[in-house]
Amino acid sequence: MPKEKLRFIQEEMFLLLQNLTAETKPVWGKMNAQQMLEHAADFFNVSTEKIVFALVTPEEHLPKYKDFLYSDKEFRENTKAPETVLGEEPLPLRKAGVEDAKDHLKKSVEEFISYFNTDSEKKTMHPVFGLLNFEEWIMLHHKHVRHHLRQFGLL
Repeated sequence: MPKEKLRFIQEEMFLLLQNLTAETKPVWGKMNAQQMLEHAADFFNVSTEKIVFALVTPEEHLPKYKDFLYSDKEFRENTKAPETVLGEEPLPLRKAGVEDAKDHLKKSVEEFISYFNTDSEKKTMHPVFGLLNFEEWIMLHHKHVRHHLRQFGLL
């Protein structure tokens, strides 16, 4: 298991997020700080099947996506999820504010770890990357949160 990536998700990400406020402007993209936090929490909820999407990637392309997952490559600026998954515009705000959204993200990360704690080989569906086990989700979450930390100049 990529322990350093899990530690980053559990600890370092939240240390960096201490510098994120409602006024923090993105370097790129349409999301504001709170939308990004809620989006990141949603992404953890996909891994625990609280939010379920069908696979949108043709099966023959999945090996290429898995190669990316196992690589050191990062998501590029302005990388977008397929419109069929997230739509063109950010979702409306659902939490009371940025601090509430940070708390919700922390809870979603804890639930992710707990969800796979009993069965680390359990697999759940990501709409682009396909069925992922705990280790693969850690690698994807790590890439995803680093992408959004860079988006807000926190990394």
